[in-house]
Amino acid sequence: MTSHSVRISLHPEDHRGEVDRRLFGSFVEHMGRCVYTGIYEPGHPTADEHGFRRDVADLVDELGVTLVRYPGGNFVSGYDWRDGIGPADQRPRRLDLAWRSIETNQVGTDEFLRWAARVGVEPMMAVNLGTNGVVEAAQLVEYCNVPGGTHWSDERRRNGSADPYGVRLWCLGNEMDGPWQTGHMDASTYGALAANAARSMKLADPTIEVVACGSSNHRMPTFGYWESTVLEQAYDEVDYISMHAYYQEHDGDRDTFLACGVGMDRFIDDVVATVDAVAARKHRHRRLGISFDEWNVWYQSRFAGSINTDIDVSGPRIEDVYSTLDAVVVGDLLMSLLNHSDRVRIACQAQLVNVIAPILTEPGGDAWRQSIFYPVATTFAAAGGHSLRARVSAPTRDTAGYDDVPTVAAAATHDPETGDVALFVTNRGADTEVTVDHGGFGSWQVRSAVTIAADDKGPLHGADAAAQARPVDLDGARTEGGVTMLRVPAESWTAVRVATRAG
Repeated sequence: MTSHSVRISLHPEDHRGEVDRRLFGSFVEHMGRCVYTGIYEPGHPTADEHGFRRDVADLVDELGVTLVRYPGGNFVSGYDWRDGIGPADQRPRRLDLAWRSIETNQVGTDEFLRWAARVGVEPMMAVNLGTNGVVEAAQLVEYCNVPGGTHWSDERRRNGSADPYGVRLWCLGNEMDGPWQTGHMDASTYGALAANAARSMKLADPTIEVVACGSSNHRMPTFGYWESTVLEQAYDEVDYISMHAYYQEHDGDRDTFLACGVGMDRFIDDVVATVDAVAARKHRHRRLGISFDEWNVWYQSRFAGSINTDIDVSGPRIEDVYSTLDAVVVGDLLMSLLNHSDRVRIACQAQLVNVIAPILTEPGGDAWRQSIFYPVATTFAAAGGHSLRARVSAPTRDTAGYDDVPTVAAAATHDPETGDVALFVTNRGADTEVTVDHGGFGSWQVRSAVTIAADDKGPLHGADAAAQARPVDLDGARTEGGVTMLRVPAESWTAVRVATRAG
């Protein structure tokens, strides 16, 4: 029985502009098994001549990732990139202070950037502003992007890459507001350092874009103050401010967990307001973009300690196993990013493999899709063109964590060249009939409608179990005139792909 009706209105002229394809990114950090036995495992039956797993590369391609951030994360704040270049058998084994493990440096800048080129993703590099500084950051840009004739560019050429990598996107450190960060500093100190690093890096290559560290999360006691103080000094030098957010179900509070997209919406709105206030004070018309370069569902409460007891090469760490409920929430978070794509230009689900990831691997064995793989792959494949303003009329309710939560949320994109529309719907309540008003599009033909409904089974261990979260066909979609009716299941995420023609 339908509990209530909901209306979604879409019009091709009511949009935010083009969705940047870099919104569909991921993250590889030297943490746990993300790199070693994740993307890289020499001797694995599928390993290529460079030691990287082909089975993982195939799943990365299926996932549809367009960009990958590297090498951290907390790891980067103690990392000397020079340890990871040159002959692999001469590289030092270092103590990684972030995760208290041994970094073998068998994968470094060259290996990652060559892998990124082979799998067809854009690299997003982070520089160490925790224990290194301006000079080392500019030298890494020189190593990656200067064609030749300088010390570091010629070193790259000696290491087997005659052509520059042309890395365009750079992070100025990581979570420098966090007391856990190696080299943590206050906002004023970081703002000055970020401005100086950005200037120097752009002198090495004027074509790059740089991302300043925003707050590590919305709950930081310095949130807002941090962004404002940093940008008072660095606004003219940087192109983006970063955001990080992780969500989980707390104490069985399912309603609040299903409303995490509302929390992400409000977080983004707060950052935009803070950034634009700085622009107003500085009389700047240029508006900074946002790089939401860490987001996901992460059950931090399952991992009370983050420090290894014994120092060794890093093994399994925060390898969350996900449920169908998690998959619904991840789909909802992706919708929040699409609905803010006029300002959120870059986003990275953290991380790509094994570490709170859509892909899991067995050392020497299989690689498989987690439940959260499915909404990500579906969204990345379907979304494109302009981000439509999906006008939703739905009841609201309060949860323990958020007030005025719509029971149904929506996001949509429209490619004006092909006419393709992608509509995404999250139902946070009981089964619901949704009426989609699309009269402004002229013809409207539903090509596919699939849904993922949450159940109560909890984490889905192994490939066969996780496949239970695979989207299934949504029956009963019908179009009459300028409206389409959908019946969406309770606690579900739905993706509809449509072919349109101008009216």
